[in-house]
Amino acid sequence: MSRSARRRHARSREPRGHWRLLALTLPVVFVALLFEGWTIHEVDAAKSRIPCTRPVPEAVGKGGPVLRSIRGEDDVKSSAVPARSVALTFDGGPDPVWTSRILDLLRTHRAHATFFVFGAQAARHPDLIRRILAEGREIGSNTYTGADLGSSSRVRTAMELTLTQKTLAGSAGIRTGVLRMPMTTQIDTLCGAEWTAARRASADGYVLVAADRPDRDPKYGTVRQFSQTDLAYREARDLLGNPHAKRFTTVTDALGMPSADTSVSTAERWQGEALIWTTNAGRAFTDAMTWVLFALGALGVLRLLMLTVFARTHVRRLTRFRPGSPWLREVDAPVTVLVPAYNEEAGIESTVHSLLASTHPHLEVIVIDDGSTDGTADLATWIDDPRVRVIRQPNSGKAAALNTGLAHASYDIVVMVDADTVFEPDALYRLIQPLAHPAIGAVSGNTKVGNRRGLLGRWQHLEYVFGFNLDRRMFEVLECMPTVPGAIGAFRRDALLGVGGVSQDTLAEDTDLTMALWRAGWRVVYEESAIAWTEVPMSLGQLWRQRYRWCYGTLQAMWKHRGAALEVGAAGRFARRGLTYLMIFQVILPLIAPVVDLFALYGALFSDPTQSLGIWLAFLVVQLLCAGYALRLDGERLRVLWSMPFQLFVYRQLMYLVVIQSVFALLGGTRLKWHRMQRAGTAATEQLRQPVAARELSSR
Repeated sequence: MSRSARRRHARSREPRGHWRLLALTLPVVFVALLFEGWTIHEVDAAKSRIPCTRPVPEAVGKGGPVLRSIRGEDDVKSSAVPARSVALTFDGGPDPVWTSRILDLLRTHRAHATFFVFGAQAARHPDLIRRILAEGREIGSNTYTGADLGSSSRVRTAMELTLTQKTLAGSAGIRTGVLRMPMTTQIDTLCGAEWTAARRASADGYVLVAADRPDRDPKYGTVRQFSQTDLAYREARDLLGNPHAKRFTTVTDALGMPSADTSVSTAERWQGEALIWTTNAGRAFTDAMTWVLFALGALGVLRLLMLTVFARTHVRRLTRFRPGSPWLREVDAPVTVLVPAYNEEAGIESTVHSLLASTHPHLEVIVIDDGSTDGTADLATWIDDPRVRVIRQPNSGKAAALNTGLAHASYDIVVMVDADTVFEPDALYRLIQPLAHPAIGAVSGNTKVGNRRGLLGRWQHLEYVFGFNLDRRMFEVLECMPTVPGAIGAFRRDALLGVGGVSQDTLAEDTDLTMALWRAGWRVVYEESAIAWTEVPMSLGQLWRQRYRWCYGTLQAMWKHRGAALEVGAAGRFARRGLTYLMIFQVILPLIAPVVDLFALYGALFSDPTQSLGIWLAFLVVQLLCAGYALRLDGERLRVLWSMPFQLFVYRQLMYLVVIQSVFALLGGTRLKWHRMQRAGTAATEQLRQPVAARELSSR
């Protein structure tokens, strides 16, 4: 690598700030989800009353519906509304439809009322709270979510009351002193656990308001309780026309008490405004995430359908003969195989020997030793075959090694091979056959995982077959293949020279080169029968380093070739299809996937576990079916599918974090060095065990 290239890819300090940001963001998001779930009765829900185990105390049962203080079961100060007075009360809300209509009705009859509101609803409609007060009505607390206080824990009860007060402070600058406990009507409903909760609320300074029986004649005085619905509106309208009532007023005014609503300090108002903003932001977030979850689910299913449909189209193109279509000549031209190697002594011999055993005999193998510190070069040199040449150079990077080999290539067809890759005997021959078409400049082969025995190996095997290879079938049909892998790819030498060789601008030199070929007007295709076996990382740390480099380099290449989207012909078609696909499914979706997974977990734990689990299982079944189809196309055993569900919990999350790390590193200007994987030389182990179907695939 040149000095400028070293500077360009020199390792700088990793951007740790984004990990702190991610570690802070996800817990904040989860807390926001919990709070939103709590406010809509999904978390710590108290949706039904505990049955009464003892009757209401006698002192309460004989008193009026308004409990002004409770010192003990026998020391209760209660009040009733005077004759011909009606204290109108409306529970719940404020409702965006019925609260306004009820206020209009009250204005028409010049009546007043007490609105017992939910704090959560008040946060959503603060304008209605302000209107209630502006028109001379009274505000009371119906708790924050309408939870049954008798069934709620002390912590929830305290939060229900406190958050309601803060919301009222933020929306209208007041606090209220009257409370109607949810799910209570007449005074005798304050029994059992409700009575215990009522005593606690009274100790906090609240006046508790129940109601008289609905059939009590207004001439005796009554507290009437309504909800905020169509039926309640009609019943209130009928009551306002009752001739036995002299006035319709608030609870406190009917009893001659000071107003329940008092002003709060500026600090309390700011706290309330912050709570309202947080509540609305949380609700907006959950609403948005609901739509995002459905959109991403639809995109995921669409991608799976696209992969399957286009893979089928690809197969039909290969197997169906169309009358009148031209026959392409057999390609038997000599081939130069470039094998860049750095400290690859574990697998270099297997790689070279597999190439020399090719059924295509007209080849030369150039091993470019890129400053190895082990015996890579010596092992390659000791292979006694005149078709093998070894070139030694100081460590300069893979791209520079490939360019060195290209400069020494003797033939017009060049195949690039990773030094940990083992070719099938007929792979080289099959790989170069598509080059019979003069418009094709590069061919991607079929890379298979050699060391797939462990769980991590199986996961990568599934990814190679279901992800990479199925993607390549679709990319060929859509004419937007973004990458010819370094493990197995064939090129026209003049096409490589025409784009300036292998660029050192990115860490994904194979992706960069493929995109450059598209922009130069060449087509790139996929030959699934050209099979090579490669070695994959066998530890999460090695996998992280490999995928980090891949993803970082791919992002570099996408940015470098972004201008192709405005071009015409093959280049523009490639960019508008291929780059868009990569941006959506390999960048944007992984970036937001952790939050989506968190939201899905929230739904499974707190919202509707059955529905959430059903959606997850349905999506998993679709993935399994598509993966099974991909395995069948590649001639692989289906039994590996058992490991796929576990892939979603570890492997998939690791890939998401790789994308997040790569994007932040790129935006932060971090230059990444080449992360080399420690080889074990196991690429050929699975080749000997491959199923008969795979051998038939390679022999087609």
